[in-house]
Amino acid sequence: MDIAVVGAGKWGEALAFAFSQKNSVVVASATGRKSSLKNFVSIREALKRDFVVVAISAQYIRSWLEEHFEDREQKILVASKGIEISTGNLLNELFSEFVDEQNIAFLSGPSFAKEVNLALPTALVVSSTNLDLAKEYVDAFPDFIKGYADSDVVGAEVGGAYKNVIAIAGGLCDGLELGNNARASLISRGLVEMARFGVSLGAEERTFLSLGGAGDLFLSASSRLSRNYRVGFGLAEGKTLAEILEELGEVAEGVGTAKALHKISKERDIYLPIAREVYEVLHGKKPEESLRDLLKG
Repeated sequence: MDIAVVGAGKWGEALAFAFSQKNSVVVASATGRKSSLKNFVSIREALKRDFVVVAISAQYIRSWLEEHFEDREQKILVASKGIEISTGNLLNELFSEFVDEQNIAFLSGPSFAKEVNLALPTALVVSSTNLDLAKEYVDAFPDFIKGYADSDVVGAEVGGAYKNVIAIAGGLCDGLELGNNARASLISRGLVEMARFGVSLGAEERTFLSLGGAGDLFLSASSRLSRNYRVGFGLAEGKTLAEILEELGEVAEGVGTAKALHKISKERDIYLPIAREVYEVLHGKKPEESLRDLLKG
């Protein structure tokens, strides 16, 4: 397959490495900046490829599509995870404004970029309403990635976005030194909350017990390799959000997704206590106060 990866950050670099094991791969920066990555090309050149993997920040996708994207019937794999703050749209709703849904698939599952770049084994899910397309991308995976094709796009998207918010809570939990019991309780209740939200949007409940739900959640909410976990840990240490994000030097999608979830939960009256407290802490509430409110809520 002729694949272009759009997004020259760590995730884009890892995906380019993985797909290059079996395919012809080029990489382009979504922002147009130069890069020393192997096989780096312009966005215009990247979009001539038959298969395009999008690995850019969720909150930047709309402007990128409006400014740079030209639909040539490319087969797109969205490897970004998040919910658009301004509209509350999942990324499949956003992409559907620009691309036929039969040409779009979504990647989910436990996948730290660092470990993918080391060719360590993992398993991922490609979800699409077009299962033939999902299977094409699964077949393009290298031998160290076990791939599955699935049709529950909404469930995959909610899992990929929501786990970043629970990961911030996981970092807060460990930063406050609340113990293993507390973290396990938090993650399991976070899974329940994620499923409640997803089902309310039309997702299938089974998806949240899969790689793209529980698998990605367990990974992100319990490891310092997760940027979102590090956001929560830093907040528990008393750092400001601005300081933490500057230290990271990369986007932590859970920050924007927490804001989107807060907005949607109010509009649709969905009970999301953990996401609510993460949102409040990100906007100045003391972590200890959030803990008390969760315990008595």
